[in-house]
Amino acid sequence: MTSPRRGRPPQRATASSRIYSELRSELVTMRRRPGEVVSESEIALSYGVSRTPVREAILKLSDEGLLDVFPQSGIFVSRIPLAALPEAIIIRKALEETTARLAAERATTSQVLQLRSIVERQREADEAGDRVAFHQADELFHATIADVARHPGIWTLILHVKVHVDRYRQLTLPVTGRMTQVIAEHEPILAAIEARDPQRAGIAMERHLDRLLRDISETQHTNPEFFASTE
Repeated sequence: MTSPRRGRPPQRATASSRIYSELRSELVTMRRRPGEVVSESEIALSYGVSRTPVREAILKLSDEGLLDVFPQSGIFVSRIPLAALPEAIIIRKALEETTARLAAERATTSQVLQLRSIVERQREADEAGDRVAFHQADELFHATIADVARHPGIWTLILHVKVHVDRYRQLTLPVTGRMTQVIAEHEPILAAIEARDPQRAGIAMERHLDRLLRDISETQHTNPEFFASTE
């Protein structure tokens, strides 16, 4: 007798989870730009749901710093917190140096081939000018290194740490030659893993991620409206 009633919350939770996941993707990939208004009612209408699951998703995204909710003014896509970027990049760099070193110690021949195929996928995306496919392959490259290192949980942790870094990175990809440069930085990481050279793999990963630190100032200068004031 009670099963129908118990069935409703999971349905709402499923709707809320879907809205959260898809809206988060739109925010992280910058399809929704910083400062843009977010309409709770429009989202509810587009998903064919009440405002309740939408509100739940919005509150969760607000907790992650991706949305700013002002009771009297509305909901806005948050600007990228400039001050938080260096710390997040440093944390990511420390973690990925470790996974690169371990991957070099533990990679099988088939895993090296898998990593090489991902880099080739990036090359194809670069040639096609497909930034979405390029970013997806880039994420897969780093996630696969964590898998090869036998510590996939490290990548899960990195995903939480780098949420604003991903938004900032989306602004760097349209820069002429940037995707080609990323591939050129991935190649020595892959070569070191294939050579089973942990030290060289860690150094190559560090150099790759150091570029993110170096590019912050220039990216902010080019897109000042997307960054939160540090004052």
